[in-house]
Amino acid sequence: MIPLIALEEHFLSQEMINTAEGMYSEQLKWLDGVRDKLDDIGPLRISEMDKGGVTMQIVSHAPIADASTVALCTAANKQLYEAVQANPDRFAGFAVLPMADPVGAAGELRRCVKEFGFVGTLIDNHVNGQHYEGDEYLKFWKTAEELDVPVYLHPTWPSEDMVPRYEGNFSTGAALSIGSSGFGWHADTQLHVLKLFASGLFDKCPKLKLIIGHMGEMIPFQLERITYISSRWGNRKRSFQEVYDNNIWITTSGVWSLSPMACILRNTKIDKILFSIDYPFAQNIWGLKFMEDLESSGMVTKEQFEMIGYKNAENLLKVKVAGIR
Repeated sequence: MIPLIALEEHFLSQEMINTAEGMYSEQLKWLDGVRDKLDDIGPLRISEMDKGGVTMQIVSHAPIADASTVALCTAANKQLYEAVQANPDRFAGFAVLPMADPVGAAGELRRCVKEFGFVGTLIDNHVNGQHYEGDEYLKFWKTAEELDVPVYLHPTWPSEDMVPRYEGNFSTGAALSIGSSGFGWHADTQLHVLKLFASGLFDKCPKLKLIIGHMGEMIPFQLERITYISSRWGNRKRSFQEVYDNNIWITTSGVWSLSPMACILRNTKIDKILFSIDYPFAQNIWGLKFMEDLESSGMVTKEQFEMIGYKNAENLLKVKVAGIR
């Protein structure tokens, strides 16, 4: 098997892990050992990576809804930096940012890239229901573009006003799941990407690099329709298809079927597809099995397989798998 670089791999910082237990109640109930794995950026994580053939993780903070402040993010980024320094061949870092404070988020991103060598940021999809298409966030987006690092837009928990739309004549557990990883996370992240496009962000930041997970958060499966309909959304220098081709990368995180990959390979440029797992909410061995299935499927060439597994990540993030030249 080729080396594998995984991009959506989470931890919870020492400052935030206890306060996050409530929001992760369903995951903690159903996923064995997930708390210990979230708490670790060291031997346990590396052992689990080895089981699944993962050569390098780009480690990021798990979703924390509206709990982050500049101080908490600074502490979490310092903890991650120290873990990367201890194992630079196995880990690189995505900064966690206080997105309720767009100016503070831009400043913390710059600090983490310049001082810590982080390769980008993974941010929660909204703050208390607010997405980031407004003018107040333009400085943040321009900072990411200037630093030439990607922003990974990651789903997060529904805000208080979103919760009722996922409730119904079924259990609270089902409502929590439908509102998060069962559906709501992905639909809302897709919505956010469309709002960013409609706002003209990609005209203002034409070199912006955006990553979205979970096989593209539904976008590849509606791509042609989105491109057609979005022509009504205002005068844009480029169509949605052009933005998708040039500014958006997608990862395989948390989806282990070749069926969605078959669609993606038909309408997504091969250099925009990245392997990911979603550790520790998904197991590294699941990602390995998926890649083995893809390799033997005949759907990709050897070169394309290597691009998805690690070469695209190397090019995007400017990292290098140890021992590969």
